[in-house]
Amino acid sequence: MKDDKVEFSARASLVAYGVRFQQLGIWTPVRRLVKVKQKTRLHTPLDKLLDALINILAGGAGLVEINTRVRPDSSVQRAFGRSCCAEQSTISDTLNACTTENIKQMRQAVNAVLRAHGGSFRHPYQRAALLLDVDVTGLPAGRDGEGSSKGYFAGKKNRRGRQLGRVLATDYDEIVVDSLADGKRQLNRSLPGLLSQAAAALRLDAAKRRATIVRMDGGAGDAANINWVLKQGYQLLTKLTSWQRAHKLSAAVSTWYRDTKVADREAGWVESPLSFARPLRQLLVRTPKSNGTWRYHLLVTTLTDPMLFRLAGQKPRAHPSSEQQARLLLTAYDRRSGGLETQNKSDKQGLALSRRNKRKFAAQELLVLLAQLAHNFVIWTRNDLAQATPRLRKFGIQRTVRDAFQIAGRVTFSKQGQVRQITLNESHPLAAAVQTALGDDLSLNLGKI
Repeated sequence: MKDDKVEFSARASLVAYGVRFQQLGIWTPVRRLVKVKQKTRLHTPLDKLLDALINILAGGAGLVEINTRVRPDSSVQRAFGRSCCAEQSTISDTLNACTTENIKQMRQAVNAVLRAHGGSFRHPYQRAALLLDVDVTGLPAGRDGEGSSKGYFAGKKNRRGRQLGRVLATDYDEIVVDSLADGKRQLNRSLPGLLSQAAAALRLDAAKRRATIVRMDGGAGDAANINWVLKQGYQLLTKLTSWQRAHKLSAAVSTWYRDTKVADREAGWVESPLSFARPLRQLLVRTPKSNGTWRYHLLVTTLTDPMLFRLAGQKPRAHPSSEQQARLLLTAYDRRSGGLETQNKSDKQGLALSRRNKRKFAAQELLVLLAQLAHNFVIWTRNDLAQATPRLRKFGIQRTVRDAFQIAGRVTFSKQGQVRQITLNESHPLAAAVQTALGDDLSLNLGKI
């Protein structure tokens, strides 16, 4: 039509997903639940928080990049329902105005979005158990940051920062919980709170908890945490924290099985197991030290053989031997590295999770929750693309944001500012996949740009 306006966008594919974002009503629970007490001049507080989210999806590492990534691209702004973009300093002011009450409101909104669109909330418990990986990851921060203190940050001695507790629905790659804590708070102190938040987000009643597997490393494997998880009714796979107790159990193992995947590692079933709130299968694992002695650690689990086969990524077989069961348990525990550890790395690289630092604790946690919302939206986007092009199922957060959201093209708007048509650069290797994934909902085509 003659009144239509055509604009070039370096992120025309993100424009398409911005329209999708609005169609799904992703931001609707935020507008309904979050009430930031700040005066509105040109932009409302929630408009400015949306601008911050758009910046994350556009690949912006820091808030300052809003001025170079989002503000110059009116097509992206309009696709997400914005007529223009706020300046980054005013967005920073809004984040600083957020309170602990706003964090509660934002978490409720993020949970509402997860329930509306997440696969984990609709998990078929009657067919297979839901797997939740739980861990913490360090977020470096400056000395002046609230809650910033010296703590454990991998490979960074004497680093200051905060700790981010996370719960991942591993089979769906969905973040269920993101909860910020001070730099000294490790998983052993955070576990009950994280799982309680996950239970609230997914509405896990007693029956669902019995069909939910909690997998975690030895950081939370003390007796108190193990017993708490067992009393809640969850299935459990973890490593005992105390290596001293594990060492004493070596006399209770009569048969050692050599691990075929990790050189020099052996495992054996404990015949006189430690006592916990519920019976646990207990596998002692040993590896040789340089002085000729052994290093021991203990894996404990409630998992049945079918559950172990699934977590190990293997086809179930009837009546596995004790040696096969031991190797299954080792593999099921080792595959933690492909779950939450992978998502932590992916979010830090693809969503710049560890590069946006605010001095105020509430402001930082609000940014974390925006990143959680972005993570899940990117995963749902990736799933749409994978339905059209199955090889894209292997795409993580970084590749989706970097490649699928950065396809240049032309965007045609109606006089009222609505997206009428999007033409993606046909030479981009992912353009056809985006067209196939969204073509039924948008007027989306390919062309020379």
